[in-house]
Amino acid sequence: MHYIVFFEYLCIMKTVKDCICIAQGDDVAVALHDLSQGTCVSVGDIEITLRSDVPRGHKFLLHDMQAGSNVRKYGAVIGHLIHDCRQGELVDHRDIRTNLSGELEYTYRPDFTPTNSETASTSVFLGYERKNGDVGIRNELWIVPTVGCVNGICQQLKDEFSDRHGDEGVRVVAFPHNYGCSQLSEDHEATRLILRDLVLHPNAGGVLVVGLGCENNQPSAFRELLGEYDEKRIRFMVSQEVEGNEIDAGLELLESIYAEMRNDERVPLPLSRLRIGLKCGGSDGLSGITANPLLGQFSDYLTSRGGTTILTEVPEMFGAETLLMSRCKTRELFDKTVSMVNGFKEYFLKHGEPVGENPSPGNKAGGISTLEEKALGCTQKAGSSMVCGVLEYGERLTTNGLNLLCAPGNDLVASTALAAAGCHMVLFTTGRGTPFGTFVPTLKVSTNSTLAQRKPTWIDFNAGTLVEGESMSHMLEDFVRKVIDTASGAPTWNEHKGYQEISIWKNGVTL
Repeated sequence: MHYIVFFEYLCIMKTVKDCICIAQGDDVAVALHDLSQGTCVSVGDIEITLRSDVPRGHKFLLHDMQAGSNVRKYGAVIGHLIHDCRQGELVDHRDIRTNLSGELEYTYRPDFTPTNSETASTSVFLGYERKNGDVGIRNELWIVPTVGCVNGICQQLKDEFSDRHGDEGVRVVAFPHNYGCSQLSEDHEATRLILRDLVLHPNAGGVLVVGLGCENNQPSAFRELLGEYDEKRIRFMVSQEVEGNEIDAGLELLESIYAEMRNDERVPLPLSRLRIGLKCGGSDGLSGITANPLLGQFSDYLTSRGGTTILTEVPEMFGAETLLMSRCKTRELFDKTVSMVNGFKEYFLKHGEPVGENPSPGNKAGGISTLEEKALGCTQKAGSSMVCGVLEYGERLTTNGLNLLCAPGNDLVASTALAAAGCHMVLFTTGRGTPFGTFVPTLKVSTNSTLAQRKPTWIDFNAGTLVEGESMSHMLEDFVRKVIDTASGAPTWNEHKGYQEISIWKNGVTL
């Protein structure tokens, strides 16, 4: 099954329409703007009179259906009806239930075209070459606590150093978090890995790591976890070991780091060096029709030029996971993907939570009824390229091309995980809107024009015009330019506002 063929429809759609039937054989069409009861709409060769109001992004039936019948959208089943419904009626989360349950057995049936990563491209971005051969798209000074007990010290250091050098253009960011102590086993190691990835990230020109001294995440052991690093640009301060005022000591260390990084300059770099995270949040019924397909097209564009993208949000793959599994380059990657998906289902069931109850109140208000429907829209961000890598939580990128990453769907947790894996920026699609950003530029793409107009200081790019007459090919050109400009230094709205945060996944015991 290839629901992605509907991209071709979007690419040639030139006129504003009332609704769209995404794939042949679908039982529903989606309203592209608010439609009133009694409106007559054309869907293919048939005329349908709506029996109820249908808000933008919501679905209505193309024919009468009985209770228990499976409902198809995107060319796939998104759940079953819980009562009889008639042609032209709105169907939403009150009418449809998920078919998902527990873990499944999967068979590897590869179905992909090998990616040609030699596609010629004259496009470049302006980035920073690091001493270890890595590249960054920002040159920021970061302050990273090993434990939440020193969050206040880190914030004070950030404020005072910013006051000293604010007119010089240096961006200083502190990353408070709640962890680093009183954690056990997997939680403790997850915290250490995410903080390691943060400290080593190439978007930082320099990092001051601030510890307390008695925490579980001991600064000396954490230093060893970093491996080889530039000791002039990554410095440590253990607060309990400082004689006198730790703020004065920290500012002195920051001055020495800043002296090393302040003269770094951008240089032209090929798109093959870009690593981009793919994320959605506050999704609505247009997410799988506009913004997510745009990211899918961009992912294919970048990976065909040797670049890298990462898809995460494993719980939001449930119901569409076989589409990704069939694109795994090798049997080993398929097995890793199966383990990732079933492992997350086991995580849900272990905590007594149902596998299929994922759509949030905002998702439902926006027209998403079941997890299958959400997943079929969510996974479109991965385009049609083959899967070249599968990463564990906290693991860093080693393979170019499309990768899958084990992390939950929570916006900040997942975006932090994408950045920690090595992504230079996160592309974040949303139908409801959100102001947040993680520790790398977080470029917001709206699924509808109304959101872009209502929240112009949240949204960086509007994909809503895709259903207002703009072609996918033209939009993709504009979007590629937007990403390159961002990679070359143009700030996203979360950066304008100073919204840069981290959130670490916790699923175990706190002492």
